[in-house]
Amino acid sequence: MQHDTIAVIDFGGQYAHLIATKIRRRGVRAEIRQPEEPVEAFEGYRGIIISGSPSLASRGEDSQYTKAIYDLKVPILGFCFGHQEIAQHYGGQIEHGGREWGKADLHIESGHPLFRGLEPVEPVWMSHYDSVVSVGSDFEEIGHTITGEASEHRFAAIGSDSLRRYGFQFHPEVDDTVHGDEMIANFVFEICDCAASWSMEQFLDEQIERVREQVGEQSVFLLASGGVDSTVAAVLLGQAIGPGRLHLLHIDNGLMRLHESAHVLRMFTELGLDRNLHFVDAGDTFLKALEGVAEPEVKRRKIGDTFVDVFQNEAKRLGIEHHLLGQGTIYPDTIETGGTQRSDTIKTHHNRVPIIQEMIEASRVVEPLADLYKVEVRELGKRLGIEQRALSRHPFPGPGLGVRLLCSRGVQDREGFETMEPQVEQLAAHYGLQARVLPIRSVGVKADLRAYEHPVLLSGDVGWQVLLDAVSAITAQVPGINRCVWNLGSEHPARATAVEAYTTRDRLDVLREADAIVMEALRRFDLYDDVWQCPTVLVPLSLTDEPGETVIVRPIRSQRAMTATPVELPAVLVSELRDQVLGLDGITALALDVTSKPPGTIEWE
Repeated sequence: MQHDTIAVIDFGGQYAHLIATKIRRRGVRAEIRQPEEPVEAFEGYRGIIISGSPSLASRGEDSQYTKAIYDLKVPILGFCFGHQEIAQHYGGQIEHGGREWGKADLHIESGHPLFRGLEPVEPVWMSHYDSVVSVGSDFEEIGHTITGEASEHRFAAIGSDSLRRYGFQFHPEVDDTVHGDEMIANFVFEICDCAASWSMEQFLDEQIERVREQVGEQSVFLLASGGVDSTVAAVLLGQAIGPGRLHLLHIDNGLMRLHESAHVLRMFTELGLDRNLHFVDAGDTFLKALEGVAEPEVKRRKIGDTFVDVFQNEAKRLGIEHHLLGQGTIYPDTIETGGTQRSDTIKTHHNRVPIIQEMIEASRVVEPLADLYKVEVRELGKRLGIEQRALSRHPFPGPGLGVRLLCSRGVQDREGFETMEPQVEQLAAHYGLQARVLPIRSVGVKADLRAYEHPVLLSGDVGWQVLLDAVSAITAQVPGINRCVWNLGSEHPARATAVEAYTTRDRLDVLREADAIVMEALRRFDLYDDVWQCPTVLVPLSLTDEPGETVIVRPIRSQRAMTATPVELPAVLVSELRDQVLGLDGITALALDVTSKPPGTIEWE
């Protein structure tokens, strides 16, 4: 059957595949294309969408693409970088400035078909350094944004109905643009005149057939963490090739949650996938590999490499070393690792370390979920008949607590503090808060680029929205800051000192206990399903005169992990966490991470 199809040009933005996903969920086929493909490759599509990018249009970066697409007689819509490129191509101007992170209010200028059915003011999501400051004569401004306290940004939405060219500075594809789905649907149906004929059932059938073609008569050895992704991948592979040719390996890497491995083995048994279910306790192996390592990227690579070593050793022991490697990789793992041609490496996922990449190039890896996001994986799991309790578990990173146990060589990283501190303190004071820039760093993402920058500790009794406004202002206006945490202690600390700490069994045990306290509290207050994920992080940072470390709790809402918003917890729950977590050995401070993604990634490393 022929389907009306939209081409999504992937310039390496964090959300390119999410655009295609949103279109497919509306029943229209979408295909990812590369910017340098010949113009002939774009013929036959009903429309084109140009993604965001880590490149800067204002500096002419990534400008050598196939601009003959603009000569095609089909509608084109650009998001962020794509919006800037369209404006620039037709005589507009771009400037490096006017950056925005997170939520903004889009004020719609006219009743344009792109905004049919929407309100005059719509919440949208921003992540950019460059801005459009003027448009060509064929274009009009159809929307502007206001962020924070009446900070206006022009040309947030532009259009030319005569040329059928349009641009959004914001990202309608992310879930935090509340009616972004409708905006995309309006382009697909109102502007491109597409008919809906695509479905998830077709996707499942196609994936099963694709797995059968790739695997042939071979067998698959799947690394089964027990998370949603690996569980869905296991069931799909079992249906595609049969349980007799599927081996599952669960590795306890010593970085698991409290009693996690026992739970995982029981779950796979209940799913009927225990015929070839293998288990290995490799905690000592991983701890040895991580000994003395402090840098986040080095930790991630060592964890990933050790996973492969353990997998290969176990496969050899079982006599199945020639099987294909199965993984429950989903699209955020690929894009954050810089796994597409233009995407920036935000953080290397354990299933995308160099050894795995080499196996992928040799066609030795089977990844049936690699084009999906978490929400699609859960939907697929339902269609595969997996019980809801297995699908509703909070996402847990492959490297486990290894990326929630921050390490430090004890060096006080205060680079740029003389500039940052006065700005941060002044902005915080405006919102009735005290602030302290912390002498450590965490991983963030800004305008599709990795941002390894400093967090800020905020103290003060203010309302939730005031707190979020302060975070938005600080991360947007102060270079070098990508994250803010809210101090749950009774006093603002007089100092913050990084302490030397590495990956040890004792620190992991403390973190396991803290994580268990947080998870139990969310269940007790009936918030577990409302909070999409809640990483508990152990940070080698002393905020008191006593020797000790800091625990940071990060409750967030998300659907696809490409964006996230912080969740306000009830005061009584926070009070209980304060009492219990501060009662753990060596813990002297507790804070809540109140940062959206972007600019802060969900995990700290």
